[in-house]
Amino acid sequence: MAELKTGDPAPCFSLEGDDGETHSLHDFSGKKLILYFYPKDNTPGCTTEAIEFNKLAKEYAGEGCVIVGVSPDSAESHRKFKQKHNLDILLLADPDKICAAVYGAYGEKKNYGKTYMGIIRSTFIIDVDGTVLKAFKNVKAKGHAEKVLCELR
Repeated sequence: MAELKTGDPAPCFSLEGDDGETHSLHDFSGKKLILYFYPKDNTPGCTTEAIEFNKLAKEYAGEGCVIVGVSPDSAESHRKFKQKHNLDILLLADPDKICAAVYGAYGEKKNYGKTYMGIIRSTFIIDVDGTVLKAFKNVKAKGHAEKVLCELR
């Protein structure tokens, strides 16, 4: 799949949220969407990233943005993760990694000389009309939420 870039239409999705509801791209039309893909609940980097996005949620809201995290974990895992870390942001379950794949956030990774398939930590700023404003690939968790917020401003 070709890599998403500025101006591309954001791929549609329909995923179960930690709230038990099904959420789609259309649900966020009229707002900017920060859609970030992360590998796994309750791992150090993913926890750092979620907490940082959560801390900045009010500032993002001031910019007309909604923050949504996506990982292969189940909605139940997301509920426990949110409760444990007092998170208010919406987390979506993508157990088949289909959404991650169409966004280019699932693919070949290398770690300690081994190659494997996995979630590529990525964030997409999607405009009110459903087009990609900016794509961040292979991001480092720490400080990323602040970097995305600066890009918005």
